[in-house]
Amino acid sequence: MSVIEDRLQELGYTIPEVAAPVAAYVPALRRGNTVTTSGQLPFVDGALAASGKVGEGAGLVSPEQAEELARVCTLNALAAARGVLGSLDKITQVVKVTAFVASDPSFTGQPAVANGASVFLGRVFGDLGIHARSAVGVAVLPLDAPVEIEFVFEVAD
Repeated sequence: MSVIEDRLQELGYTIPEVAAPVAAYVPALRRGNTVTTSGQLPFVDGALAASGKVGEGAGLVSPEQAEELARVCTLNALAAARGVLGSLDKITQVVKVTAFVASDPSFTGQPAVANGASVFLGRVFGDLGIHARSAVGVAVLPLDAPVEIEFVFEVAD
């Protein structure tokens, strides 16, 4: 096991299997000293953990649930990165996180949802988890997912 995976285990998490692509792409691609992931959906055991729009009110995914879904997306991204790196210990910096939140028109809390990924990365990687970020509200995401997140990691051998 790796130092990062040991840290995840201490926090009560394990890296899942790499989520199968839902179209014609790869989950992650290494180019030089970076790994870029495709957009990661909140899949758990091959199924979306939730679906729908994020917002306040009946029939919507709550902001708190969406924040947890962002953590699930992050675990899936780490699985994709490990798939091309062999070990998460090769990550030397989390560079960029881009969070897309399928939002009810009145919802403006996308940054808080993205914190589900950002805070989690800080807990896992410490200072190496500090990153640039965008949090964007969108009308709809693939498969009606509430959250989709892309990651860029700096890596070394």
